[in-house]
Amino acid sequence: MLRIPGMPFLPGTTFRDISKTKYPKAQTLMSYKGISMLNDRKPPGLVDSHGMIVDPNCPPAQVPSTYPPKVGPKLPPWLAYDKQVLCFNAYFKETLQEVYHAPYQVRKVKIFYYLEDGTMQIVEPKVLNSGIPQGCMVHRQRIPKAPPCQSEFISILDLNVNTTVQIFDRVYHITSCDKFTRHFLNKSGIPVPDPIDEPVDPTTEMRKRSGLKLTNPIPKKHSFAQFLEFDRKVLKFQGYWDDRSEFGDVRKLDICYYLSDDTMDIKERFPKNSGREGPSTFLKRCKLPREFSGLSLPGQQTPQSLLNVLGTNMRNVRYVMDPLDVGRKEITYYKDQDLQIGTVLNVYGRAVVLTDCDEFTKTYYRKKYGIEDFSPAPVPYRSDDASTARRRERILPPYNGWGSYEDSEGNCISVESKPPQADFKKFIQLDRYILRFGAKVLSTIRENCERMFIISYFLSDDTIQIFEVAARNSGFLGGEFLKRSRIPLPGQQKFTSRRPQYYEPYNFYIGATVSLKDHIFHVVSADEYTLIYMEQHPQQFPLADIQSIMNKVRETLRNSYKDFVCKCLPDANADAKEVHAIGYETLKQALVSALGDNITNHEIITICRFFSAEQAPPITCNREIVRAAVHLEMKRSLWNGIDEMKEYLFHINPLNKPYLSESKIRSAVKGCRLPFPQELIDDMMRVLNQNACGEIEVCDLLNFLDMNCGKVPDITPVNLAFELCPKIPFLHKGRLVNFQCFLKHLGLDEDLKKQCD
Repeated sequence: MLRIPGMPFLPGTTFRDISKTKYPKAQTLMSYKGISMLNDRKPPGLVDSHGMIVDPNCPPAQVPSTYPPKVGPKLPPWLAYDKQVLCFNAYFKETLQEVYHAPYQVRKVKIFYYLEDGTMQIVEPKVLNSGIPQGCMVHRQRIPKAPPCQSEFISILDLNVNTTVQIFDRVYHITSCDKFTRHFLNKSGIPVPDPIDEPVDPTTEMRKRSGLKLTNPIPKKHSFAQFLEFDRKVLKFQGYWDDRSEFGDVRKLDICYYLSDDTMDIKERFPKNSGREGPSTFLKRCKLPREFSGLSLPGQQTPQSLLNVLGTNMRNVRYVMDPLDVGRKEITYYKDQDLQIGTVLNVYGRAVVLTDCDEFTKTYYRKKYGIEDFSPAPVPYRSDDASTARRRERILPPYNGWGSYEDSEGNCISVESKPPQADFKKFIQLDRYILRFGAKVLSTIRENCERMFIISYFLSDDTIQIFEVAARNSGFLGGEFLKRSRIPLPGQQKFTSRRPQYYEPYNFYIGATVSLKDHIFHVVSADEYTLIYMEQHPQQFPLADIQSIMNKVRETLRNSYKDFVCKCLPDANADAKEVHAIGYETLKQALVSALGDNITNHEIITICRFFSAEQAPPITCNREIVRAAVHLEMKRSLWNGIDEMKEYLFHINPLNKPYLSESKIRSAVKGCRLPFPQELIDDMMRVLNQNACGEIEVCDLLNFLDMNCGKVPDITPVNLAFELCPKIPFLHKGRLVNFQCFLKHLGLDEDLKKQCD
């Protein structure tokens, strides 16, 4: 059927196409940009409302792309823009006829535009007590434009900030959009204006003005509101009742105040072996009156008061009730503001004193009443109370020399002997942490003074083990000199009931003299790991704290700084600014002569290591060996994602820069799931080509990973952490000291200038 351009679809305006001879069935499948898909698009009409001829073979309009032609990925919209939605904030005005002084109301909505198929959805956020149905106003669908363009649908070009769009006889004014929508439109070449202010709703303003007219409104609180607000919230206090009867004592109580209905209950805490049994209820749950003058007689408390009785017999009796309850006495009960630590409660004639409370009670009173002092009140006790005897310190029998102190103590505490429990948390944290020191024996025998020992201190359980280093033709057999055990400090009584004090890690340092099992050792050295560990934990090892050491040196050299500098310089005429490094022995002699016994050898070593002028040699890696190890790991894991690697680098480097930062290269290696451990990644970053800024060349990385580009011979599997790029420890740190850095950190140059002037 053909129709006249510009005419409505009415009888007489259409005519039959006589030239049409074929009537094929519409296709359900189509090939769009090389992808087979379901043909669910409605073919456009031959003629639009303005009479312009439309080509039915023209593909549907696409959203503007940031990729240049024939460069971007060729994907259909339902794949390229999957789960991408544009969100706009808009409003429309709805007229009102039944509200006085409010001709219309402003209703705020959200317009969602789905990029995958061009559908739209309008949702109005729900507002409490609004009185109107809210939610989804327009379900997801393609929305046609307003007449006379009803044959077209609303597209992304019709939605923007500060624009008006008509959707099904309603006019929506768009005020703002979210961050993703603004970024997407700007990236597509569509400028987005700044957000505009939404108009004020007159109905809301009218309700606000009417609410201000109410002066001193009376709050209406339902009787059930307190229960809903404070249900299962209880204030708990600890207290006591001092019973001064003949056979009484101090009764410890737990007082609970229920906020839901202002009731209280009290329960008694029975001590162990007190001889009491039965229910522990001291006061059942009820409202506790503040005043108590004795139990009321039967008939004294009645719901109504009788004023007079008229009549002479039982048949003509008349009762006159008192509507005002003149004779009734008002009863006041305890509230939460009456309960504080130190308060004395009158519990039906018994004085109960509050002594402490729990954390919830403290938080409640701190927020509501601003109370900050919650110091517990003292609890009195009787001299013959059985519980006070248990508070005294238990004196154990003295140690008899069998087993350890902990073993003997455990046998005395309980009848069933239990092994002593070790500090499991300390064992997990410090397992395999060992401090090793080199020591010599101080003895009157000359041959013993030449023997060398290694003292190992295990931080996990504070045990000590000593090995002797075998020397050739010395006459002493090397090996284990002392088994691993805890050693007590000398000068303590052995056979006593108290545990002895054992050696701690801070007792061992270079220059220390320790007595271990009747042998006196002088610590002369320590390994590199021990020195590093002590420097990293200065709070445990004061002699390795560089800040405290420098403060002590600074205070001592404040008056003799010039003499100290002259002793450190190798030449008497040399300038301190020209001398860059001095030897360890030179600085040691100067510090010892200035401070004397106030400084130890370990503190001098800490200073020399901190201001060391020697640097560790750089780690050398062979490029071919590292590449062979990389290819071996790729072959073992069957990794063949070099194309995905190139595509990922293209996405993170759209400008095709020749160099990228090391952090981006590391993220690309991990993102593409290369089967490399951390040590192999570090070695690979060292051998790749870098520029002056430390950035890595992209082409060199791809050629390094490509197995077809310059093959390397296979190697046997090696330990990647140690054998691939050997990391030789630097054991000569501190032989030379950076003298300028030491003087700068000392900060006494200004005092020297004042002395010269």
